[in-house]
Amino acid sequence: MNGPQLSELPDDSEQLEPYVISLRRTALQAAELSAVRTFSDGFLIKFLRARDFDVDLSLKLLLNYQRWRRESPEISGCLSPLSVLGLLGTSYHGVLPQRDHSGSRVLVYRIGQWNPKDWSAFQVFRVSLMTSEIISMETQTQRRGLKAIFDLQGWSLGHALQINPSLARKISSVLSDSFPLKVRGIHLVNEPMFFRPVFAMIRPFLPDKIKQRIHMHGADYHDTLGDFFSPDILPPEYGGEGPGVEEVCQDWTNQLLQKEKLLQQIATHPTADIAITADDSLTSGEAETERPSEG
Repeated sequence: MNGPQLSELPDDSEQLEPYVISLRRTALQAAELSAVRTFSDGFLIKFLRARDFDVDLSLKLLLNYQRWRRESPEISGCLSPLSVLGLLGTSYHGVLPQRDHSGSRVLVYRIGQWNPKDWSAFQVFRVSLMTSEIISMETQTQRRGLKAIFDLQGWSLGHALQINPSLARKISSVLSDSFPLKVRGIHLVNEPMFFRPVFAMIRPFLPDKIKQRIHMHGADYHDTLGDFFSPDILPPEYGGEGPGVEEVCQDWTNQLLQKEKLLQQIATHPTADIAITADDSLTSGEAETERPSEG
């Protein structure tokens, strides 16, 4: 049975057990992880699914994840939605309630809602990390990954000045090799000419696979986003027939606030046995039937 086939099995499948045991054993032997003594099954399976059950690649991803957290305490050390409630309240970010045709989660970021005078790039990045930690606990998202729509309407010099090479490297690491999620597509809309220098700063750090999944739609996104997403899941603001983007962002903000305690647990003990309970469950799009995997 190959990696994608293993990924389709439930977490408690006996066929996954040898891979979980092997990854736990090698992780406990890694000198870089000597301070960590507990790796829950659920935590390890996230990394195994992200690398199609290749234990060596999964260990490398886990090491990168732990290293990234250590080197970015200003982002990973505080995963409290309340700490960025003002930013969330601007409808800056949301997750569409329905998955796309391939089963991927679809995230929306509205850069123009971020006032760089009020919120630093680190705080903005923290919002993304909170969402990533939550959706990475969803089995279907582990299998199908995510796609993101970045609306750059309102991008200004103030935003650009917040992005330095160090932060660009941190962003690219999360997109490529430091987080247990498969990035299936990045869609930029309303990108102005003066966004390109910032993108040029990030691009060299990205692997070819991610570069090939970046799509620039410009101001004609109403026509082109439909080539990638079904209209019934997209907000009307992006040429779709789904819930409005303000509603989407408010709903996701409420979901994050409901997971304040869960996120604080993740920030403190990311490798522990943390699960989304019935009260924490993400109901949006989770009742859909499984769809074929994509590469």
